[in-house]
Amino acid sequence: MKSIEDRLQYNPSIIEFYLSADDLESPELIHERIRLVKQQGCRVYLHHPPKYAGRFLDIMSTDPVMERFYMDSSKQLAEICRREEVRCVIHGNYSGTESCARVDRELTARMRDRIAAVESFASGYFLWEDSIEGLFSYANPYLIEEVVVPLKLPVNVDVSHTFIAFKGDNGKLEEVLKRTKPYAQYYHLVDSMGQSHDALPLGQGRINWQMVKPYVQDSDFIFEIGLSGDHTDCTPMVESAKYFEQV
Repeated sequence: MKSIEDRLQYNPSIIEFYLSADDLESPELIHERIRLVKQQGCRVYLHHPPKYAGRFLDIMSTDPVMERFYMDSSKQLAEICRREEVRCVIHGNYSGTESCARVDRELTARMRDRIAAVESFASGYFLWEDSIEGLFSYANPYLIEEVVVPLKLPVNVDVSHTFIAFKGDNGKLEEVLKRTKPYAQYYHLVDSMGQSHDALPLGQGRINWQMVKPYVQDSDFIFEIGLSGDHTDCTPMVESAKYFEQV
């Protein structure tokens, strides 16, 4: 609650709730927090839990326990989204998971089928976020043509993830921003040196924000900066917003 209060003092237009598996055990509290924030005139996005039992999620996981949690939690969050009229960010895979072992057209097509199964009940409430590697990374040359386009998939482009996936190449980042523009409905804006998941404030990395801004400025976005401690001081996000305004 302290982190929410910290953000609300700046009158943001959007707050994203980064959920854990434990949070899903108290769904009414999620509803309560959503309503509290909306009463302040702020829109809410949810973020699907990244981990279960200490391991990162992957829609292609062959572990039945992880597969079951991925689907059950997705159904639960889809229902919360319906009730509260909010949307939820979800990852196809995270770095270091099974989807990173091999990237090819066949596996990409299999992932498309699993995403389609989730979309069948998500009803457009989910936004699919790219990872820094693996099948659901824009470094996968088949992701856009084999998954995003045929499914007309609503995506959340994480600008730093895309930048890192291409090892710090602003030209390739711009190509993705162009190609995903018809499908991108939300963005995570965060800087990076392009080599690892560093989650830097804007202006402290190597991303060309002057290039990025025209692609994202008319869409919903947040400044998803890595915060220290208990995440109750969002000053780096506020400073990033000021930086972005001046670009």
